[in-house]
Amino acid sequence: MKRGNWRASGTDRQRQHSQSQWRSRHRPLHDEQEYSSESTAGDAGSSTAASSAPELPGFYFDPEKNRYFRLLPGHNNCNPLTKEGLQKKEEEKKRSALLAEDDGPRKKAPRTGLNSALLLQKRHLGLLPPSSYSRLIHEVKVSGMQRHRLEVQSSNSTSPNTDNFHLIVADSACERVFTVNDVSHGGCKYGIMNFHGYRKGSLSVEMCDNLYFTNRKVNSVCWASVTHTDSHVLLCLVGISQTPGCVSLLPASLFSNFNPDQPGMLCSFKISTAWSCAWCLNPQADKTFSTGLSRQVIVTDAVTGRRATYLAGSDVLAQQFAVRAPVLFNGCRSGEIFSIDLRQRDRGRSHGWKTSRFFQESAITSIQLLQDENYLLAADMLGKIKLWDIRVKRSVKQYEGHHNEYAYLPIHVNEPEGLLLAGTSFSYKPVSVQCNRNACTTSHCVLFAVGQDCYTRLWSLHDSSLLRTIPSPHPAGKDSIPNVVFSSQLGGSRGLPGLLMAVRHDLYYYSYNKDYQDGLTLEDFPKNVHSNVPSGPAHR
Repeated sequence: MKRGNWRASGTDRQRQHSQSQWRSRHRPLHDEQEYSSESTAGDAGSSTAASSAPELPGFYFDPEKNRYFRLLPGHNNCNPLTKEGLQKKEEEKKRSALLAEDDGPRKKAPRTGLNSALLLQKRHLGLLPPSSYSRLIHEVKVSGMQRHRLEVQSSNSTSPNTDNFHLIVADSACERVFTVNDVSHGGCKYGIMNFHGYRKGSLSVEMCDNLYFTNRKVNSVCWASVTHTDSHVLLCLVGISQTPGCVSLLPASLFSNFNPDQPGMLCSFKISTAWSCAWCLNPQADKTFSTGLSRQVIVTDAVTGRRATYLAGSDVLAQQFAVRAPVLFNGCRSGEIFSIDLRQRDRGRSHGWKTSRFFQESAITSIQLLQDENYLLAADMLGKIKLWDIRVKRSVKQYEGHHNEYAYLPIHVNEPEGLLLAGTSFSYKPVSVQCNRNACTTSHCVLFAVGQDCYTRLWSLHDSSLLRTIPSPHPAGKDSIPNVVFSSQLGGSRGLPGLLMAVRHDLYYYSYNKDYQDGLTLEDFPKNVHSNVPSGPAHR
């Protein structure tokens, strides 16, 4: 019999097990790599053997192979067996099973007994108010979304995209998506994707041909309204070597394949490495943007270049402007959330200019104002997502299930459908929060979030119930955390509802329609629809 193995059967099991333990204590460490344990009980399955196998310090029992394996400290072996590796193996097994279940034709209902036919019947009988019917129907549709892979096409190139998506940010109408991709030789490239085919019931994506490359990393992105709505894109670039960081304001027409006009206003501001940025839409602070830096906030007029600096006690990782008033909300690494009223002149160290101030337990990764601007959603690096009432500075709801330990992960809200979504990026990479602000009521909102475990989770903002958990199409990893965009109108006012997911170099569309058809290409559409510049007074 092979040394290090023991077999147990009948009444001799206990005695032989003791002998095996004695041999393990007197055996050289380098010779001892595995122990096997086999049970001869006819009615005992592998699960029973796993539960009845005694725990041995420094060893792991594999129920499939019915053996003990030594746990190696560290990774100094060509084939190490560590707790981290075993945990990753179990997580991948779980992901594969959930992915197979998610691809099935039937999916679990978000609430017990909830389906479209039952809701319609209750609506006709007058048992369900219109607002509740709309919210619940969207919950049913979201729970049944089907995954489809999209090919990112280009009119001048047939080569597939091989660069991983760093982040994707949709404009306010979800007509265009600004993308940043990491390139293999360092740095990144960025451009704009356009949607086509939604009027034919299908969705195709075209990437602009004139991509821009930079050897610097993009920390944060948001859309800016300079000449008209979403006319520009604001980027925060990280400094390298002796080159300081900067903030660039690029016209969206710069990325148009078929626009012969001048690109418009293009600016670069010398601002050191910024964690976050936000654009103000309130008329009292027109053409103003903010940047969150290390222990300070800088508010800049994009036309005159005039700046106002506010000192903060920690790094400002997340920002968003209110629309009804020129008030800027900030989330810090210390867990502090505070607001700045730009109409106040006091910017001293007394922090008297902070119009509201409250705290979470860990670093804030994303903040999102709801439509009435009395409530604010905040996510932190402990995986906590809370809904705050700004008026009383108190948390009124918490959304369970989000997973985060150290990564910079944004949250997303779709208020017309009552959906809350949190999308992700790599560790400490600011990604702008996306929100359709043409909202109805808070009770119709859904929250989305992509966790550090690469699962996309959807909650009802109304009662904080978890509606669906979507596994990533790729194995979990730091370089494969999905970025997401959700809209009821992907492609514009007549677009298709669903979820757009970018993971590694692939793009996926989760459609509401179960009869969705793939396969449309650029040749199916006239060339005059390729332009990504919306019609308006500035482009007539």
